[in-house]
Amino acid sequence: MLRVEDLSHFFRKGKEVVPILHDINLEIGQGEMVALLGISGSGKSTLLNLMAGFMKPEKGKIYIGDQDIVRMNENRLAEYRRKHIGFIFQSYELIPNLTIRENVELPLVFHTLSESRRKKKSLLLLEQVDLADKAEMYPSQLSGGQQQRVSIARSLISEPSIIFADEPTGNLDTQTEEEILAILQRLNMEMKTTFVIVTHEAEVAGEMGRIITLKNGSLNHT
Repeated sequence: MLRVEDLSHFFRKGKEVVPILHDINLEIGQGEMVALLGISGSGKSTLLNLMAGFMKPEKGKIYIGDQDIVRMNENRLAEYRRKHIGFIFQSYELIPNLTIRENVELPLVFHTLSESRRKKKSLLLLEQVDLADKAEMYPSQLSGGQQQRVSIARSLISEPSIIFADEPTGNLDTQTEEEILAILQRLNMEMKTTFVIVTHEAEVAGEMGRIITLKNGSLNHT
């Protein structure tokens, strides 16, 4: 499902070159649930953004399925990302003046689905995350955990091949964190969707099927 080959990346700070990632090689199979574990500054969010197609690496290849997303131009990459990649943000990134249902539907606005089919699909996903009764409420009326469940439902609406999650429990208390992880595990089992979850918490990583540790820009597979 995901293959990274000889990937390296750096940032420029004036004339200084700051290395971030060094010769990253990894493979993640269809339906896997993988944690990318590392402390702050280890490069894990940079790697996640590269694999999700939000950035281009300085060197290397990134395959999702049989498609090398590094070689795609911006328009083709945006189209591919819209159809095949889901993303869950730590800060939820919900639009405050849209209802919960409308937030979930948002990625489908550019598809050819009718409004009634978009609504039906979003309501089914809200049922999956136990929020069907909140469909016509607004983000400000929900708790942090409920908003993250909306973000999860939105990430699934396009039936993506893979979902990337950046610290999805980082803003949540312990009990809510456990609830969110349980929902992700259930969806992974039921829908066979591949999840790659960035975290700095060993406890969260331990709930995943496999852990890949990132330290000083290099990987350690366990």
